[in-house]
Amino acid sequence: MTNFVIIIWLLSITSFTIFSKENNQAQHQDVEPLIVRYNQSALFSDNEKYYASLLKLALEETRDDFGSYQLQAVDIAMVQQRSITMLSAAQHIDVIWTMTTKQREQTLQAVYIPLLKGLMGYRVFLIRQGEQKRFTDITELSELKLMLAGQGINWPDSQILRANNIPLVDALGKSLYEMLARHRFDYFPRALTEISKELVQHPNVVMESHLMLQYTAPLYFFVNKNNSTLARRLELGLSRAINNGKFDRLFYRLRAPESLITQLNIEKRLIFKLENPLLSEKTKQLQANSALWLLP
Repeated sequence: MTNFVIIIWLLSITSFTIFSKENNQAQHQDVEPLIVRYNQSALFSDNEKYYASLLKLALEETRDDFGSYQLQAVDIAMVQQRSITMLSAAQHIDVIWTMTTKQREQTLQAVYIPLLKGLMGYRVFLIRQGEQKRFTDITELSELKLMLAGQGINWPDSQILRANNIPLVDALGKSLYEMLARHRFDYFPRALTEISKELVQHPNVVMESHLMLQYTAPLYFFVNKNNSTLARRLELGLSRAINNGKFDRLFYRLRAPESLITQLNIEKRLIFKLENPLLSEKTKQLQANSALWLLP
């Protein structure tokens, strides 16, 4: 009799679990899909596929938890600061991807997963043709500081370089390539993930082959401060994708970091490490998690 009661009890628990799961799925089906708008400006066309794929991956990993979704590309030509302003005002877009700072984390809600596994903080230089010798002879950061860097207005990188006493000129990002060619400054530090396409777009400059700057500079998804549900969903989805290997498979397929490191000859460069005073305490704590970073 006792065994019979136990069997009935186990069957009831199993039936309740199946019912609950089916009921939960039915509830999600009744709710309108979550619309997630992101910018698809031609300014960032080379990056769209990777970041849009990461968004889709995170949302798909959490479909059973949060319900269906619909990604919606919005074509608005805007620089970083304008996209931050629009997202803060909950206008036109629901998510952006950008390099983090303490100020940005105060204005917006960060999703604390480095989308490029730290590659944004490795900087090689665009320089003028015929000027490699000026850089090959450099062996100390103090010698590089005798030259003038170029960076974008309102870019966190400008603040980081200044905090490390590196002289620079800042201007609108699109004008920096021509300013370099016209001798307004000596070199233009660019992320590993940016420089290859820029060499094609700007044939009047070349890549410096000897030096590299490095600082911690994770790039996150950001959402509006009031959109905590989307922030939780994206962080949960990306964390799951890291744990099940899908994040790395996407990263290696679309960003090809091993080929990039070989192509740019990273292992043979002289690296000057800089401090990033713009990092929040929460971002600093992530450095202990090796699964989030590609290079030590």
